[in-house]
Amino acid sequence: MTTKLHVVCDGNGLPLAVYLTAGQKSESAQFETVCGLVEAPRRPKYLLADRGYDAKRIRAWLRARRIRAVIPERKLAAGEKRRRRGRPPVIDKSLYARRNAVERLIGWLKEHRSLATRFDKTASSFLAMVKLACIRRLLRAAFPYRP
Repeated sequence: MTTKLHVVCDGNGLPLAVYLTAGQKSESAQFETVCGLVEAPRRPKYLLADRGYDAKRIRAWLRARRIRAVIPERKLAAGEKRRRRGRPPVIDKSLYARRNAVERLIGWLKEHRSLATRFDKTASSFLAMVKLACIRRLLRAAFPYRP
């Protein structure tokens, strides 16, 4: 009954790709699909993501493309043991702080009443409205209003 919006943006908060899945699907299961939608002119140096994307296959996927993963480790549930060998990945906190660009983008999308309240009945029409909002954001960045 619910949907989850997956968003990839650049460091300035400009949307590069959006993807919609069922709400119960895991974020990390859609990682390769969402990143495959991005057509960047050059390879990014870093990928900043939250704890939901902490998985060996994601880190291996990024390593194969020479992209540095800035993803903190997931917190363990009570009684669960860490399965990784070696030391945990070191997170550059000043770099990880720039992850707020995607949070600002999502906040900006939620300022649109039709997206925040989800007026659209079907997932395809909701995704279309999200894409229209993203186009609006890109046009504003490309052609700023100057009186």
